[in-house]
Amino acid sequence: MQFMSPTDSMFFIAESREHPMHVGGLQLFEPPEGSGPDFLRNVHEQIQQHDTFAETFRKHPATLLGGIVDMSWTVDDDVDMEYHLRRSALPSPGRVRDLLELTGRLHGSLLDRHRPLWEAHLIEGLADGRVAVYTKIHHGLLDGISASKTMQRALTTDPEDLNVRAPWDIFPRRRKPAPESGGRSLLGMASGAVGFAGDAVGTALGFAPSSLKIARAALLDNQLTLPFTAPKTMFNVKIGGARRFAAQSWAFERIRAVKAAAGVTVNDVVLAMCAGALRAYLLEQNALPDSPLIAMVPISLRDPNAEAGGNQVGAILCDLGTHLSDPVARLQVIHGSMRDSKSVFEGLPKLETLALSAVNVAAVGLGAVPGFVSTAPPPFNLVISNVPGPREQMYWGGAKLVGSYPVSIVTDNLALNITLANNAGNLEFGLIGCRRSIPHLQRLLTHLEDALADLEKAVEQ
Repeated sequence: MQFMSPTDSMFFIAESREHPMHVGGLQLFEPPEGSGPDFLRNVHEQIQQHDTFAETFRKHPATLLGGIVDMSWTVDDDVDMEYHLRRSALPSPGRVRDLLELTGRLHGSLLDRHRPLWEAHLIEGLADGRVAVYTKIHHGLLDGISASKTMQRALTTDPEDLNVRAPWDIFPRRRKPAPESGGRSLLGMASGAVGFAGDAVGTALGFAPSSLKIARAALLDNQLTLPFTAPKTMFNVKIGGARRFAAQSWAFERIRAVKAAAGVTVNDVVLAMCAGALRAYLLEQNALPDSPLIAMVPISLRDPNAEAGGNQVGAILCDLGTHLSDPVARLQVIHGSMRDSKSVFEGLPKLETLALSAVNVAAVGLGAVPGFVSTAPPPFNLVISNVPGPREQMYWGGAKLVGSYPVSIVTDNLALNITLANNAGNLEFGLIGCRRSIPHLQRLLTHLEDALADLEKAVEQ
């Protein structure tokens, strides 16, 4: 038996039927030529032979003294493969929309705490012959970055390599201990999810008052975007347990061309795409506020020359300029907001940087306080996160990876999350929302394309 870290425990304490605390991913594969209709059945048979499990895939919460839970881990010696590995088929004619609907439904259900906290679903039945893999794992076991890297290690760049690898029997590489200022991130980095709220609250409480005072001064002195200045929107409500999921890919070259023409960063362009889409969506719903939406954007604090290990992540609040109709004006507002915030982070010592991030996001945890969501302004309106993915074309058992979409977490007060990841030459967007609160989530994909097209047209002039 192992005791949980305070961070891990927070994700279990915060979890409820309405707030599942797992991260996931949807991978879409094009089977190798000539593989026939039995490709996924053959994959299923091969992957079942991988019956050795790394410790992460054998852990679940233990019960102490007859009733104390969420304090320690137990590690199973016998994992029920048939329970954790599942094979499904879409109803005919097998549209991508059916796949996304199934993903949203699977992502909304809780993991069984009496078993190791993960599931893998092999999905067939798409009319074009492609197959999919949806996986989810509890945030108490892995954060979004770690989960993504674990899945990637089962892939290969060799299309001729027909071996089917399973992420659960790929044991983590031994790393040197991370320095004390590193460790698990302030945010937990839940694929950009807001499941990190407990982590942020714990970190904030652990800082000396002087550090929080310095962080607050950094915000005020530089007139940066403050928490609780975001307008109340349809995204900032109490949520139910059901989810909608939408996903789409965009060629990275299109975004890079706008970046070069406008003299901004790739992340600025991505945020401008999201801002344009959110503005159009809210206008359709007659729900666009007069004040601009505020996004929380995770940023890396890691020294590029430092040893890998742990997550070192900060949290910036970005003005999305959604009150502006001109796409270039919105892009410039976003660029200025991100530039100013980053300059403050770069000028602070690590402790004050983490304190500043804690000030930005710790209030998310207040969503659990009765009446808080309905009476107080939101700390920010949504999370927009960019998760690293493979830059080369990847394969699995000879099948080409043609889509890899993050599936994140939503909470009370933050009913919508946008997370994206690079995959070879694409940026893959995964949008998750409360099914009750965010109607017609698919429309945001159309608005994302329109927003990018508007930016392309505007920077050409």
